[in-house]
Amino acid sequence: MTDFDTYKLYYKSPDLATTHDTIFLYVTLNHDNSGTSGSSATTRAEQIAGEMAQIETHFTTLPNMINMGDFNTHTSTEACYQTLVAPTNLNYRYYDPPFYPDATFSYPADWDDNPATYAPCLTVSTRESSTVPNSCSGDNNGGKSWYDHIFLSANIINNANKISYIPHSFRVIGNDGNRVGVSANAGTNTSAPAAVVNDVFQMSEHYPITLDLLVNTTDNAVATAPADAEKVTVVNPVAGQLEVHVTKGLVGKSLDITCMDELGRVQMESNIPSTSETIDIPCSISPGMYFLKFSTNGQIIGQSVIQKR
Repeated sequence: MTDFDTYKLYYKSPDLATTHDTIFLYVTLNHDNSGTSGSSATTRAEQIAGEMAQIETHFTTLPNMINMGDFNTHTSTEACYQTLVAPTNLNYRYYDPPFYPDATFSYPADWDDNPATYAPCLTVSTRESSTVPNSCSGDNNGGKSWYDHIFLSANIINNANKISYIPHSFRVIGNDGNRVGVSANAGTNTSAPAAVVNDVFQMSEHYPITLDLLVNTTDNAVATAPADAEKVTVVNPVAGQLEVHVTKGLVGKSLDITCMDELGRVQMESNIPSTSETIDIPCSISPGMYFLKFSTNGQIIGQSVIQKR
């Protein structure tokens, strides 16, 4: 069974009718191919690659975007998982919060062969038996793998456009970290009210997952360029210098650049005059992946994920 859908949501602020200004969030829901065989993994890889190809036709870089669902992955090294967290084009990179930014776990990860290591995040199965609570119990043997994920775009991870991830808020409802090989309602489980734990056991072979996002409504909702002609792009990957291209609307203006590492720490800040449409900036940061934010007059006009060689 496979299914892929993307929805565009918006924040319905009290003054929306007056300001016509809001915050958008895109959510892609997935259910890709299941199975442990090599062919199953190949199919998953093809499905997610196709999904991302479609997303790339609509966006030059990921906006506020969530990619979530039942991915049926057994390790972090599976091709479909790598397509999301380590794509060739880093403008389309997602992050799995328990790995980054929370750093609860590190890559590479094999939750299928080492379920105890990832016990709090196991999502399959809520049931130890294949016949209890009924003969249609589906996947069994209790907590044994981590199929369900909520991947977040760099915009959300870095709070680039009014929506941000609240650190360490990812959680598996009804999983207290002691469910390896046992049912959700076996023994003592106080991670949720008893009625909720029992409902999780009764209703599904998968534990539900959730995380918290913060919506910043204190400023104008959408951080967009002041004019359509004001855009900025970066040549990626980056070697000894940062090559920035701006459109004519930005020539003559002062450009603020902030470079942050994967932990959100500022590694470089520059304020430069845009004297031409191409700007070369010395870049001495260490090799790795970084998030760039560009602004002028306090207004964000662009952001990008780069790889420094």
